[in-house]
Amino acid sequence: MADNGVSSWIGSLAMRKLSLLVMPLVAWLGCGSGDGSSGDDDAGRTPDGGAVTDGGSAVDRTVTVLPDGGLFAGNPDRACSGAIPPEGMPANVSSPTTVVGSGTAASCTFAALNAAVSAGGIITFNCGPDPVTIPITATMNLPINKNTVIDGGRKVTLDGGGTVQILRFNSPNFRALDFRVTVQHLRFVNGAIAGSMPIPTAPAPCSQGFNAGEGGAIFMRDGNLSVIDCVFDNNKAAPVGPDVGGGAIRMLGSKNGLVIVGSTFINNSASNGAAVGCLFSRLSVYDSLFDNNTATGHDANNNDPARCSVINNGQNEIGSGGNGGALYSDGASLDVTLCGDKIVNNHAGTNAFGGGLFFTSNDFGGVLTITETNMTGNTGGSWTQVQSGTVRNAGTAVGTNAKSITITNSTLQGVP
Repeated sequence: MADNGVSSWIGSLAMRKLSLLVMPLVAWLGCGSGDGSSGDDDAGRTPDGGAVTDGGSAVDRTVTVLPDGGLFAGNPDRACSGAIPPEGMPANVSSPTTVVGSGTAASCTFAALNAAVSAGGIITFNCGPDPVTIPITATMNLPINKNTVIDGGRKVTLDGGGTVQILRFNSPNFRALDFRVTVQHLRFVNGAIAGSMPIPTAPAPCSQGFNAGEGGAIFMRDGNLSVIDCVFDNNKAAPVGPDVGGGAIRMLGSKNGLVIVGSTFINNSASNGAAVGCLFSRLSVYDSLFDNNTATGHDANNNDPARCSVINNGQNEIGSGGNGGALYSDGASLDVTLCGDKIVNNHAGTNAFGGGLFFTSNDFGGVLTITETNMTGNTGGSWTQVQSGTVRNAGTAVGTNAKSITITNSTLQGVP
């Protein structure tokens, strides 16, 4: 895509921000806890028990077969033939810090779960033989001074009721902590956070909407996150704003980044990054499905004093988001890796970019690697700018500037 002024607004995104497929529940049957390594952040991980493993991979990965022949979560094709990093392997939960529940659904209360989350450590559930939904009536704050693992055993759904953000990790620092949160074998549904910190009122094309309200299901600042074998359905963040994002997950200033393995994101929405929005956080996604997520902002964003005299986030901001129908990554010298993913039918906002992936490396230091991935049927604007390498077109579902791009054994719309 020709520059047409695109690079000017790309390069300012990060600094501007710093200034501030239905999966039926009835089919969910649990599997046993693991015998892998410890849940420590830097420890190795092995697949947990009770699952079928895909022996064709360099590293075994869990593929849970449900009674109807389907899979619990993730890309049903499980296409990634490469190794999953240690932080993407299920954590060992054989010695839990806290077990929520005493064997019945009624015993698995929000109060019990909230107390467990506040304490951190390894959290499992004993809610009886059947799937259970726990209504989340207030945001649960994760400790920022330890690793935490929450394992739902493929039976537990956390439901924000359309009004409540489900989990929050909020350190005052930025890219400083090594502590990791791992969520595995869980469903997150109907998480929501309303827009806040309204942008100063001004006529369009000045930016409209909000400067805060991010991460409908999970918000992480200065923490690291592993998402393994999870479903995120119908989570919402602020609907309009040039910089807010992360309908399901928002990562902000993460030292070691976000790893997603074998998970499903459907029907999520936010102004930017309808499923996942990252700012200064490495993003790695394996064997996962993103379907029908929608960025609800519009007109992208830029700094243009000639068109807007009102200051927002230290700039004359125009445009109100809409970038990243499924995935959004903004920062410097941080990589995005996609392997074995299915990213289909997602939508960027009007006059915005990256129906499948919006990835801007502001210093052209980040590398985009796409392997064995299907990215088709997405809508939105696109461009590709790279500094090196032979790949000059990442397709019509991607908006990116990167150091280099590698595409291997993938089907990307707009790429011959």
